[in-house]
Amino acid sequence: MRALVAAGLALGLAACSSPAPGGNAPSQAPAPQGLKVEEVAGGFQHAWDIGFLPDGSMLVTERPGRIKLVKDGQVTPVQVDLTDIQVRGEGGLMGLAIHPDDQRFTVCYNTSRDVRLTTFKLDGTKATKTKDLLTGMPSNPSGRHSGCRPTIAPDGTMFVATGDIAQGRNPQDRTSLGGKVLRIDPETGEGAKDNPFATSTNANERRVYSFGHRNVQGVVFRPGTDQIFSSEHGPDVDDEVNLLQKGANFGWDPSKGGTQGGYDEDVPMTDLQRFPDAVPAVWSSGSPTEAICQAAFWNGKLAITALKGSKLLLFSLDDQGKVQNVAIPDELNDRYGRLRAARTAPDGSLYVTTSNGTDDKLLKLTGAA
Repeated sequence: MRALVAAGLALGLAACSSPAPGGNAPSQAPAPQGLKVEEVAGGFQHAWDIGFLPDGSMLVTERPGRIKLVKDGQVTPVQVDLTDIQVRGEGGLMGLAIHPDDQRFTVCYNTSRDVRLTTFKLDGTKATKTKDLLTGMPSNPSGRHSGCRPTIAPDGTMFVATGDIAQGRNPQDRTSLGGKVLRIDPETGEGAKDNPFATSTNANERRVYSFGHRNVQGVVFRPGTDQIFSSEHGPDVDDEVNLLQKGANFGWDPSKGGTQGGYDEDVPMTDLQRFPDAVPAVWSSGSPTEAICQAAFWNGKLAITALKGSKLLLFSLDDQGKVQNVAIPDELNDRYGRLRAARTAPDGSLYVTTSNGTDDKLLKLTGAA
């Protein structure tokens, strides 16, 4: 059955877009013109995320456990103690969120026991730990599916995209923090007071905003609306862009309702047969996957990086958040290798990072989108 589905979606992928379940394939838009790509800095190793500071400088996390300060093209290591960090496979130092006071930042990383969020205060090039914001997120010793990216929402809460660590029961288990989009208080790490399961007796369930996810790589808020989008890795088919809904199930269940002891990746990304109320993706890659990564809104479009696909995808959306077409800038199409981070700067430009493992770049994008 999967082979037939993959073959059917392959035609859509030829235009680098394919239908969500039950939908129509959006068209491929012409490549944008006038795009300028500037190499701001290099020499990184698996640059994972970017945060902007008020003086125009930036923090960049590297998966091997380093944080770099970038200012005027100069790269300076930040002195930081990431206690017991474990760098294996996909795991290590991952996402980064700058707090509104601009003096603190929170990072997400693997330890020998868990994946955790820790908050630091920055003073020059030294970062001092203020607290472990959230501990106990599940961790795979191999690092597999350790996706973890925090982002501060317009309402001041913190959304955290997590991976299911390739354990079949996690996505549908609302008491597990794996395979979820979490929404927490950035000061306490507790679930936001108006979360969908805020009355639960389980603290983890109170943190859950949506569930049934595989390996979420990013969450982004559409300006001027209440729409929230996530970008998510599929198995061998169907990377997904999802329009998040509070308390919703997005249908990934490799445990088959707890009947499968392992991790069955032949199940659909959105299993509408098992979960008729699951929310279908607004876009899926079909076959093969692009390994889409972080998402950001830029010049009115949803910009998403791709690791395996080595490209940037620009989604045009209607007012309801439905994908109308997808454009792929030639300037980033297999020119820089794997693209990971994507954050919109205060000046409206888009910054992305490469993630090839050696001499990775911090890129600044300006011009038409």
